[in-house]
Parts: sequence; structure tokens; C-alpha cells
Amino acid sequence: MLESSPLAQLTRVRFLSFAREPEAVFWTFVFPVVLALILGWAFREADPVPGSVGVVIPGGDIPAAFLGSAAAQTLSLDGYADIDNARRDLARGKLDAVLVMAAGTEPRRVLLDPAHPEAELTRLRLAAALRLPRDGPPAFEIETVAQRGTRYIDWLFPGLIGMNLMSTGLWSIGFAIADMRQKKLLRRFLVTPMRRSAFLASFVCSRFLFLVIELALLLAFALLIFGVPLQGSLLTFAVIGLAGTLCFAATGVLLAARARTMEGITGLMNLFMVPMWLFSGVFFSYQRYPEAVHPFIKLLPLTALNDGLRAIMLEGAALTALLPELAVLLGWIVLPLAIGLRVFRWE
Repeated sequence: MLESSPLAQLTRVRFLSFAREPEAVFWTFVFPVVLALILGWAFREADPVPGSVGVVIPGGDIPAAFLGSAAAQTLSLDGYADIDNARRDLARGKLDAVLVMAAGTEPRRVLLDPAHPEAELTRLRLAAALRLPRDGPPAFEIETVAQRGTRYIDWLFPGLIGMNLMSTGLWSIGFAIADMRQKKLLRRFLVTPMRRSAFLASFVCSRFLFLVIELALLLAFALLIFGVPLQGSLLTFAVIGLAGTLCFAATGVLLAARARTMEGITGLMNLFMVPMWLFSGVFFSYQRYPEAVHPFIKLLPLTALNDGLRAIMLEGAALTALLPELAVLLGWIVLPLAIGLRVFRWE
């Protein structure tokens, strides 16, 4: 009786229809497991990370007596001869604190950024390393250094800009081409003298019309609403943004070169973008992953774009300092575009 029931028959049809679509099965059952494994790998339990402290002392050589103390157990020490260099690394987040010492081993003062999440813990570790009572009077003067660009939102927003450039670049081109192919509109271009390169280039060029508005709105929102700093040149920011836009536009051309349906292009887009979200440092730093995979992560286009945007906005990096990131983005422009032009089909 159940076999003749319309409800049973329709339920069976829907189940079989779902089971015959690999994309649906993957995103429903496989993807959550893969996502949990990758995030568990990134946020795995690890030994406590030593606090990074820059020690400013004439000559830049840290006294052996200090190196041999308990500081070696809880702190990572780097010697600086110039306090300006130490301040710069503190501003960039490379140091948790700066310990300014005299010619001997007697500490003078400690520079801390209260917005830095490890600042207070590093101060306590320094006090313990110098054998000072936890609640006793400090033997060093604490100097508060308010650095721009050390908040999480300051670090996060360049990654959100990069992610937005990736998403709009891929979806606006990939969806448009796949939709035209599914609706049989591309067939009409077969009888025209237009070359495929001109057709695909029109999609890439159309992104330029929106790029200026898109970048301007995102940057204005970051600066005015959240107070995210822009330490570097606006022109350098635009160049990196342009390179990132071209990169993902070219990738969108490649992904849509053979996609026949909207479901197919959606699966390809997600297959490309999800690794970027997880590995490229959008919401958390890729430094959480083992150091052995960092060279491969740095070859991802969104990693290069995010690193470049953060260097410009938070560190004031010049264009010449971003040549490695530009090289990665250029490679992701040339290769996908060349392959996409070669494998593109009108039907």
C-alpha cells in the first residue's frame, strides 16, 4: 500500500534525484566534515606561544645573564640597537612588547600597546622573568604606546575587501557566461566574426567600471565607520586592488569556459572559493597552520591580495615592497586567462 502511495513515490523520487547529484551530496555530507577537519587543524591544541619581546640595548646584543634567565622559557627575545626599529615592529604586531634597557642588565622601561591581545600577558611574563613580585611595584616604567592598526577590525577589514573582490569578480563573470550558455545565447555568436578573446575580454573590462566605485565605498566605510587606518598610498592600494580584480576575473573566465548549467558553475565557484576562505587569512591568520604549508598558502591569489592590502593599510608599504604579492597575482591573471581562452566553447 505504501508503494502505491503518492507521498511514498514522490519521496522516493526526491531522494533518488538528490542522490544522483554529486554536488548536492558533497556539499551536504562531505563538505561539513572537510570544513571541521581544516578548522580543527588550524585551531589545534599547541604549546603556549612565547611572548615576543624586543630588547633595546646599545649594540643590540642581549646580555648573556638575561638570556640565561627564566625569560628564555616564556619569552622570545630579539635584540635592537635602535628603538625606532623596535617601535615599528611593535606597531606592525611583530612584537608583543619592547623592553628598553641601559648598558647593563638593569631594565629601564617597557613599551606596551594596550590594544594588543598579548600585552598584559607579556608584561606578567617579563615581571616573572626578571623575578619581580606579581603584585609588587614594578622595577621598570611602563609606557603605553597607542598604535593605529592593532585592533582585530583593522586586521580583518583588508581581508573582507579582498574576499569581496574575489566574490564579485568570480560570480559576476562566471554566472553571466554560464547563464548565457544555458539559455543557448552563446550559439548566436558562432555566426558572427567576433573572436572569443574579444567576447571574454568584454566581461573582464566591465569589471573596471565597477571597481572604482566598489573600492571607494569599501574603503570609505572602513575609514569612516570603523576608523581603520590607511597608512600607505591610495595609488598603491588601487594598483593592488586592480591586480586582484583582474586575477579573479580571469579565474571566473576559466571556471565558466565549459560550465553548461548554473548548478555546475556554482559548484566550481564554491570549490575554488572555500579553500580561499579557509587558508588565505580572511577571518584568522594563516600563521595558525603548520609552517610547512605556508609557502603553498602564499601562492593562493587571495592570500597575496590580502597580504598586500594589509601591508598597505596597516604598515604603509610601498609598491616596491609588494613585488612578491604582485608576481603571484600576475601569475593568476595570465595562466587562467590563457587556459580559459583555449578551452572556451560557445556551446
